[in-house]
Amino acid sequence: MAFGEMMTTETVETDICVIGAGSGGLSVAAGASQMGARVVLIERGKMGGDCLNYGCVPSKALIAAGHRAEELRKAEVFGIKPSVPEVDFSKVHEHVHTVIGAIEPNDSVERFEGLGVHVIQATGRFTGPREVMAGGVTVRAKFFVVSTGSSAGVPPIPGLSDVPYLTNETVFDLTECPEHLIVIGGGPIGCELAQAHRRLGARVTVLEMFSILEKDDPEAAEVVRRQLQREDVKLREGVHIVGVSEEAGGVVVDINADGVSERINGSHVLVAAGRSPNLDGLNLEAAGIKYSPKGIDVDARLRSSNKRVFAIGDVAGALQFTHVAGYHAGIVIRNALLKLPAKVNYKAVPWVTYTDPELANVGLTEDQAKERLGDNIRILRWPFGENDRAQAERKTDGFIKVIADRKGRIHGACIVRSHAGELILPWVLAVGQGLKIGAMASAIVPYPTQSEVTKRVAGSFYTASLFGDRTKKLVRFLLRL
Repeated sequence: MAFGEMMTTETVETDICVIGAGSGGLSVAAGASQMGARVVLIERGKMGGDCLNYGCVPSKALIAAGHRAEELRKAEVFGIKPSVPEVDFSKVHEHVHTVIGAIEPNDSVERFEGLGVHVIQATGRFTGPREVMAGGVTVRAKFFVVSTGSSAGVPPIPGLSDVPYLTNETVFDLTECPEHLIVIGGGPIGCELAQAHRRLGARVTVLEMFSILEKDDPEAAEVVRRQLQREDVKLREGVHIVGVSEEAGGVVVDINADGVSERINGSHVLVAAGRSPNLDGLNLEAAGIKYSPKGIDVDARLRSSNKRVFAIGDVAGALQFTHVAGYHAGIVIRNALLKLPAKVNYKAVPWVTYTDPELANVGLTEDQAKERLGDNIRILRWPFGENDRAQAERKTDGFIKVIADRKGRIHGACIVRSHAGELILPWVLAVGQGLKIGAMASAIVPYPTQSEVTKRVAGSFYTASLFGDRTKKLVRFLLRL
């Protein structure tokens, strides 16, 4: 028996015990408590989890600062004298953490205790199929929800563990701008932070083993690639990282590209090469919970092999997005509290990369549609260069691409453009509700807005038939009546 177990002084009986106070865990705790359930919430770190403290919130705040700096550089196109921004990185750091501070009360211990949740700030570990120990308290519950999230994955690169590398958990603590930031990983996080730091004054090199944004539509990813290159972000794709070492107060990364060795000197290294589920210390074996390096094994109702234990968010090995964790929370509440056999459906989950331009997607990509639907697809495109609002704002790069079948059923959409994340919502609804393209084509859209591309691309589905020879013959006939 461990010392901590011997010192247990309290036992708590509850309805739901949530382990992890990230976005998904907080949603379960708040919802269940307000619906009348007794809830215990266990968190060993910061309330709000990765999203608030190390992920979505600070990264978007940093990206916003980069946007403002870039606007000063590019003002000339509007007849305004451009300027080189003077960036005080300590003030940028202050801005980022002020944003976190503004949101913190929503996720605080005080708020959740005010909702009637029993919050335990300690490490939680299973001691049996229906029992968890945390901070000297034994919690027995009808249901458990594991919502411990994920952490930055660290690739097995020789020498990396011997240098002071950055991850998303530490990069936002910098109060001085890196002189030369080397980013390992060209996925969404790597590209977002690379561009933000470049705009704030750092030299930036991105090292990617394959292609940047490889999981996205290649045509859309190419628009982002061109913009990063225009901003002088050095993209090294298809490279193998041989090793990392510390030298003269900085770091050196040895790479091999097409058989040619090269050394890249930088001031900082940021590791953005994927995520790993947070499973350490949970003692899942004691509860009979099956798991793998990808996370806890769950069924369509998010139940683990121990049917009294649910897993949600990143730790469940699904799509690693905050909004998916929130979606999972609703599934758990319906199953555990309302006794409804709700199941997950990922058909209409959107995802956005917050580079400039942004890259937003929902549903099937073009390649997935060709694989699943074969010849029964229509690929619709509309460029923002033909959008009046885009012309007025002098941002004409990018396009919308919609995947439909030959009967007009919408299966997916991709938008690459500034604020693409704001433009994708109608297509999320369309994919989720199984709408046909006519629903989008018949919508009345305010002018001039970027949203007009939604109507234009949908209308293009009918162009060939509406303006073909048969229609012309019919109109000529009708005009004679």
